[in-house]
Amino acid sequence: MTEMLSFGERVAWYRRRRGMPQEVLAGLVGRTADWLSKVENGRIELDRLSVIKTLADALDIQPGDLIAEPSLLDWTADAQGGTVPRLREALMDYKQMSSLLAPASGEEPPDLDILRADVGTAWSAYQDARYARATRLIPGILEEAQRAVRTHEGDEQLQAKALLAMAYQGAAMVLTKIGEADLAWMAADRGLAAAQGSGDHVVIGSLFRSVSHCLLANGRPEAAKELIADSTGYLKSGLASASPTYLSIYGTLFLVGSMAAARLDDRSAVREFLTEADQVAQRLGHDANHMWTAFGPTNVAIHRVSTAMELGDVQVAADLGPRVDPSMLPLERRVRHTLELARAYSAQNRTDEALALVLDAEELAPEQVRYHLISRRLVTAWVRQQRGKPSHQLASIAQRLHIVG
Repeated sequence: MTEMLSFGERVAWYRRRRGMPQEVLAGLVGRTADWLSKVENGRIELDRLSVIKTLADALDIQPGDLIAEPSLLDWTADAQGGTVPRLREALMDYKQMSSLLAPASGEEPPDLDILRADVGTAWSAYQDARYARATRLIPGILEEAQRAVRTHEGDEQLQAKALLAMAYQGAAMVLTKIGEADLAWMAADRGLAAAQGSGDHVVIGSLFRSVSHCLLANGRPEAAKELIADSTGYLKSGLASASPTYLSIYGTLFLVGSMAAARLDDRSAVREFLTEADQVAQRLGHDANHMWTAFGPTNVAIHRVSTAMELGDVQVAADLGPRVDPSMLPLERRVRHTLELARAYSAQNRTDEALALVLDAEELAPEQVRYHLISRRLVTAWVRQQRGKPSHQLASIAQRLHIVG
């Protein structure tokens, strides 16, 4: 019903549905009625998730209701023959919830090396921003990993549990990216249980990262921040003899924590998390992709830009962003940084430069640009701000993102 409305119009629509005067909603979010009026009529564009989340909470709705998140079924399922429903069915399969309900033993145990390679393929699809491919691959991988856990014994069963955990984490990460927060939470929760069963601290730490991402996606930055503090404390005892993979997992947790703190406007905690992450990155000594973390000095720099924008420090982000060279990182990281820089330029009214960056990002990773909040908010704002007919480039990308002017 609200798909054709702008962000501000959606705020007004949900506010009126609640029978709430502007003064009341403004008071609930700690703002003035004049500020809210400007938001509703489009004179103030909001791109800080913390503010959007506060408005959504006051209106008793989900943040996605305000930002008109794209439906996963609109694009991915059409292109790939219903891949997301298949993933949903895999996550809700009762046979995967308990080994007591699984088929009788006697089946041939899966080859763990092949399963490990399949898990890596799904994660590579995620890091290449090929979300449709990832959602198509993961259901079969989950089924095979569950079978591996049932049929292997001893150390091989522990390895199978670790692979199952990483398959669930892959599902959680891609589902978070495409706006399926509830399914992502289910996958992360199952993954953490499998990780704990494996007894592998690195895998457990990796799933803590996934759960933290899901908490952020569900609008719970305080819980995410607390989990980061607890999980880094859990891993700290192993730092003396830490492998590069261990360091990468440990450092990545601090990056997630920095984003959680930024959404809470906790500048002190942002600085602390980024400092910790930077120290770990310096100890690692280079950019790497151990356990699909893309962790290293460059990812820390990317998060300095992202947290600056989340805190409203546009000039800081605009100054730092061009200095970061993410060319050696996975595609998802490179495009994410490009969108953040576009966001900073747009906030400085450098719209042409910002649009050029979004178009570059779309050429590299069309699915990521379709689903990401930043690109959708930017294109929506640019279309709404046009006094005349939008440029061909802007009109074309708006159409591809299913954004109506």
